[in-house]
Amino acid sequence: MSSLNPKSYATSPARRVAFLGLGVMGYPMAGHLALAGHHVTVYNRTPAKAQAWCAEFAGSQGIAQAATPREAAANAEIVFCCVGNDDDLRGVVLGADGAFAGMQKGAIFVDHTTASASIARELSIEAHKLGLAFVDAPVSGGQAGAQNGMLTVMCGGNATDFEEVKPAGMAFSRAFTLLGEPGAGQLAKMVNQICIAGLVQGLSEAIAFGQHAGLDMNAVLEVISKGAAQSWQMENRGKTMVADQFEFGFAVDWMRKDLGLVLDEAKRNGARLPVTALVDQFYADVQLMGGRRWDTSSLIKRLR
Repeated sequence: MSSLNPKSYATSPARRVAFLGLGVMGYPMAGHLALAGHHVTVYNRTPAKAQAWCAEFAGSQGIAQAATPREAAANAEIVFCCVGNDDDLRGVVLGADGAFAGMQKGAIFVDHTTASASIARELSIEAHKLGLAFVDAPVSGGQAGAQNGMLTVMCGGNATDFEEVKPAGMAFSRAFTLLGEPGAGQLAKMVNQICIAGLVQGLSEAIAFGQHAGLDMNAVLEVISKGAAQSWQMENRGKTMVADQFEFGFAVDWMRKDLGLVLDEAKRNGARLPVTALVDQFYADVQLMGGRRWDTSSLIKRLR
């Protein structure tokens, strides 16, 4: 029995694909590819996770596990990847056992890691030298979005390569959009994280203010979510923030990694991000409180 939530998959030709990285996002993303009828070979740094994935999706056609990224990519038309950071990405892409060493000319590497725009550009250049293609494609929607196959994917790369991979990528997506040249996907994800950081801090302050004022904040949120204050964060995290529940969702450690990428890029391009920089430090406070794995909505803990 699959752990994924049901989804109606669009009809598209079955492709030979690889998926590198079976973490909280990659595991269900690869699962949706298998359930959509694609032939999926998986690689994970911890082999037991890949074994568990193969066991869960054994009923799908063409399922396999590989010992290295190179082996996983050897026969793939498209190689999907979702790992932790720039260094992890280099580790699975480059070198004798990396995916690029195994990919056939004309194959396309699609990176769903939230990484820097600079590494996206770097790997795109390396791929081109080898007769390969590279699309940076970070995602938004969190673990629930991955489980439901309803992620938003922001892409950078060549338009022809993008159109080639989009039908397969829609297996785990509700939107799969090209936003520009290599690196544009990562820059768009940074915009996404800037928006979230400010929204969550504002929501934290609003809830804390209302509680100090003696309001029934669940009732207040129910009302104001019908008006101009409405947001995904309010709809999905407001009541759990009121209830002081944070053991789920996108971890503070991950958000700080992402905001570090944002602030580094801002130094390069000259953008001024005073609120983002402040919220990043507020997340550092939450880490010191023991909240490294708490959901990002735990910003409110600083105000209680």
